[in-house]
Amino acid sequence: MSDDLTNLIKSFYPYAERYGVIRALPEAGRERAEILRELDGIARAENRSWEGGRCSGSMYSGDHEHYDFLNQVYARFSYINALQRDMCPSMTRFETDIIAMSLDMLHGSAVQEHHPDETACGALGFGGTESIINPILAYRDRAREERGVTAPNVIVPATAHPAFHKAGHLLGVEIRVAPVDETTRVDVDAVRGLIDGRTIALVGSAGNYPYGTIDPIAALSELAVERDLWLHVDACLGGFILPWGEQLGYDIPVFDFRLPGVTSISADTHKYGYGLKGTSVVLYRDTEFRRRQYFIAPAWKGGAYVSNGLAGSRSGGLLAATWAAMVSYGREGYLRYARQIFETAARMRAIVCSHPELTLMGDPTFCFSFRSDAFNVYHVNDHMAGQGWRFNGQQDPEAIHMCVTRPQTRPGVVEAFETDLAAAVAYAKQRAGQKPRSSAVYGAGSSELPAETPEQVQQLLTLALDVLQKYPF
Repeated sequence: MSDDLTNLIKSFYPYAERYGVIRALPEAGRERAEILRELDGIARAENRSWEGGRCSGSMYSGDHEHYDFLNQVYARFSYINALQRDMCPSMTRFETDIIAMSLDMLHGSAVQEHHPDETACGALGFGGTESIINPILAYRDRAREERGVTAPNVIVPATAHPAFHKAGHLLGVEIRVAPVDETTRVDVDAVRGLIDGRTIALVGSAGNYPYGTIDPIAALSELAVERDLWLHVDACLGGFILPWGEQLGYDIPVFDFRLPGVTSISADTHKYGYGLKGTSVVLYRDTEFRRRQYFIAPAWKGGAYVSNGLAGSRSGGLLAATWAAMVSYGREGYLRYARQIFETAARMRAIVCSHPELTLMGDPTFCFSFRSDAFNVYHVNDHMAGQGWRFNGQQDPEAIHMCVTRPQTRPGVVEAFETDLAAAVAYAKQRAGQKPRSSAVYGAGSSELPAETPEQVQQLLTLALDVLQKYPF
């Protein structure tokens, strides 16, 4: 194993030297106070990576008072299994309220204007990936039952989240990829050209993760209606902020149930909904879609079993905390924080555009990405990482993005971004032609990836996943 690879692997375990590595269940338990002291130290150290407002995305609230409040709520129901509604009917209250508030925000009532026999509904899951997998499952099974399609395909933009490909892998559904145009939005003509007799659904993002841009959902809706296809809108990232941006007067195109072709929407409550990590809603135009994500085993010897999605047991604490986040902010709170985020994003985009060497990708809103024709933009990432910034890298083309959240709205953060970005551009210009240290790995910030071909990247990431689950030294 090379020194570079050894150092990369050891970087996954920064606490190994200080706290040791547990390889077997301790013979005697540790004192709780001692455990809490250790965890407090770790938490304080890791909080410093985002508290200064230099981390893209990840921490959408960043408000410790808010987190403390949600943790108090969570603690009251953390040990509750949401399956057991006879013991804990509060779970039904929390879940139905969350769904109703989400439908209100995304215009669920508009469904009956263009589909009077249908009524919008929803379900709560454990994250955006489930909110993407479940509608693909519903579409697959409904197409098989009602249309006789046994080898279905779904058409997604090249910018669509990899969760769609995971859904295709798990469910045996072909995922066809449509290119995006120079605006970074999906090419609707290309989507049309990919449709055949086995196509069951189309997908658009509002907005997509790499660039924060919004696909032409209205055009996709028209195409879906014309070809009698279903349309899922992935609003996991933007679902809980774009509606407030529209109300604030920003140019946000309609992407929700006001469009007659939209049949499902995913939106993450744990992002701009400001809930704790591990919750997301999927909304459907009608219960005939939602019912196909249910799993029911009526004849099991342990008793008739039912779950409304992929998960079985779910912590009631997450449902309660999500409900508490939404009702504690209300429309006024979401509007207030959305205004701050949109204004901050606009200021940061203007700073990027002030450098002729940098180019914004498409026409973004609260999340933006930029590239460079003058040098490898990962050099900018390298320098910014040295100043404590944690961007996310994109590839094809190489770019980096900033997903603006509440921590960036704090005083002094935009000014620091302006100063550090100017220095980063100068740094990158001096290193044109050289290989940068950082690369594009989702969820890994500015991590170095010593691999070049897709096969090498896959092998290295496979090794990384193995290492993340067992300390190899």
